[in-house]
Amino acid sequence: MKGKKSMDLENKEEMAVVEETKAETVETTEEAPAEEKNTRRRGRGKKKIETTEEKPQSEWIERVVQISRVTKVVKGGKKLSFRAIVIVGNKKGQVGVGCAKAAEVIIAIQKAIADGRKNLVTVPIFKTTIPHPITGKSGAGAVMLKPASQGTGIIAGGAVRLVLELAGIENILAKSLGSKAPLNAANATLEALKALTPFKEVAEKRGLTMAELLN
Repeated sequence: MKGKKSMDLENKEEMAVVEETKAETVETTEEAPAEEKNTRRRGRGKKKIETTEEKPQSEWIERVVQISRVTKVVKGGKKLSFRAIVIVGNKKGQVGVGCAKAAEVIIAIQKAIADGRKNLVTVPIFKTTIPHPITGKSGAGAVMLKPASQGTGIIAGGAVRLVLELAGIENILAKSLGSKAPLNAANATLEALKALTPFKEVAEKRGLTMAELLN
């Protein structure tokens, strides 16, 4: 009996040892993938953080007045193209009118914007209006401009209004006297603004100060 008991105890000890070894092998197999993951993560390195710099917004404002389809008769037939009229300004006393043609609308607008920036006019603004009344002409178009008091706003329409807005004028009276075609009206308004005389030059010519001239 004693021999059987000793044999049973030895068998139980052997079984306990076997279970412990199995548990150790399971733990080692479970820990191995985690170590492999850590080594893989270390090998990858840090990710680059992309930073996008915000581009400064341009002070120039573009407004498309008209896009028309035009044709030109050539030897082989008719050539179709688009004409764009664009007004460019910064609302700080500078404004220009551009006109260009191209086979595509986008290209015509881009060329008109470039043409408008080449033909910029500096406007002498006095207290959100113009210094004195004036009339401008271009082709068959004619536009009359008159200064207005504070709170009046821009009393004009169409291309004339856009030119005055982008020039930075807030109070003015305008009237179209000739052709109402957008290009003629815009160019006539531009000619009128170009011919304005600043208050300082008027005071110097008359030999007066600004205060005396205003009174």
